[in-house]
Amino acid sequence: MRKYFALIALCCACLTAQRALATEAPTLANNPALEQHVMEIAQELRCLVCQNETIAASHADLAVDLRQQIRTKLQEGETPAQIRKFMVDRYGEFVLYKPRLSTKTFLLWIGPFVLLVLGFFVLWRTLRQRTAEADTSLSEQDVQRARELLGIPREKGQ
Repeated sequence: MRKYFALIALCCACLTAQRALATEAPTLANNPALEQHVMEIAQELRCLVCQNETIAASHADLAVDLRQQIRTKLQEGETPAQIRKFMVDRYGEFVLYKPRLSTKTFLLWIGPFVLLVLGFFVLWRTLRQRTAEADTSLSEQDVQRARELLGIPREKGQ
């Protein structure tokens, strides 16, 4: 029993120590305007580790390094377009969080709309076919047979 209490106490101590060591990440740029500019560019680039986050939102080591690279390039006087071009040249089109419309990404941009139109077409055809089948009229013999089966008496004049 003492072993379990010791193990629990050790786990609590480790968790407390880990929490005490965790601190808020410091702003790397002394210039808040520069840091904001870095984050604006980083919002447009995909984290290559996380793949579903921007570099600005990711805490991966590579994302931190890429933000530092953006910061350095901005301090060297490069424009955001030059930085994006550098990143695309180095990592490919995948690094762009919102890919550009090109022959390679045409299906990515147009595909959902094509599938939506195709889905509406299939729905329209199915509904039209069902209404066409439902519009078939019964013959007089079928009506008479249905009345007999349901026990409905014949109407006068028939």
